Amino acid sequence: MKPNSIKIQSVKNNPNNPRVIKDYKFKKLVKSIKEFPEMLKLRPIIVDENNIILGGNMRYKACLELKHDKIWAIQADDLTEKQKKQFVIKDNAGFGEWDWDVLANDWDTKDLKDWGIDVWQPEEAVDYSVLDDIDLDGEIQTMFEQTKKSIILEFPTEEYEKDVKDLYESLKGKGVNMSKLFLLALQNYK
Repeated sequence: MKPNSIKIQSVKNNPNNPRVIKDYKFKKLVKSIKEFPEMLKLRPIIVDENNIILGGNMRYKACLELKHDKIWAIQADDLTEKQKKQFVIKDNAGFGEWDWDVLANDWDTKDLKDWGIDVWQPEEAVDYSVLDDIDLDGEIQTMFEQTKKSIILEFPTEEYEKDVKDLYESLKGKGVNMSKLFLLALQNYK
């Protein structure tokens, strides 16, 4: 099958394609096609007998963005519905992995980024000397002291519903500091 140049208006986006592209990556794709349009002939869009895209939805959208009149496509008109669905997924599945050592040693990082590859960059050296003047143990102790503590009281359901709930709401409504009241009660039992 050879790719044919067809009018872009005759191609239809596939509404069932689960692949998406985010803004910044879409911009990279548009830039890539603008800089290297010959790639579109080498990697044409695949359409079915109704010119619905099976592979290349994002390239198609980038070509629309660039206002191309024509697009390179291969028509796969002998596929079953199941094969079409399978193609949509398999065309976007990444079966391979990058050999990061080869990329790091044999390829220019700037070029890779421009071509849409998210490359690893070493972090800048972090100066931890600013931590030398901080008393971490003291800071942790201060945080502990400022943390609110709680005590959970358990009551049988009927007692809670009958006595505790109403009493608590009544005292709280009068502005009573419940924590101090509880502490005083505990101190009286010493």
